[in-house]
Amino acid sequence: MITQKMKYALKALLVLGDEAAKQQPDPLTIETIARRSGTPKRFLEQILLEIRNAGVVGSIRGRSGGYVLIKKPADISISEMLRLIDGPIAPLPCLSRRAYQRCEDCKDEATCRIRKVFAEVFWSYLILIESLSLEDMLRSELIADQVVGA
Repeated sequence: MITQKMKYALKALLVLGDEAAKQQPDPLTIETIARRSGTPKRFLEQILLEIRNAGVVGSIRGRSGGYVLIKKPADISISEMLRLIDGPIAPLPCLSRRAYQRCEDCKDEATCRIRKVFAEVFWSYLILIESLSLEDMLRSELIADQVVGA
């Protein structure tokens, strides 16, 4: 399950992705992003700072400043955003590639039935989530709008 913070991050990225697709994209203020995404401004400031520090968005100072995507939507991995905002995505610490920890109560990982069952489910999920990019999310939104409007 993703956190509310991650949902806010994705909504902000979708707003910035929509803007980036325009012929003449403008930097968007936090207020504009908050309004368009339905995200509380006070949470958005911290989230955008984290995403900026990760090199996904840039900030432009000044009167006509704001936030812009500095990576192409196709290069913005949803799984990387999940890890950035929510931390490890594995359901058990012994399944995490980047934050591996042996379970305290585990006698033998090789024969652990809990680990085995969750590993199968997690790897299937991981294959799907690691293939997703912001571009996929933007495209799916566009397709959904076209179907509804048809």
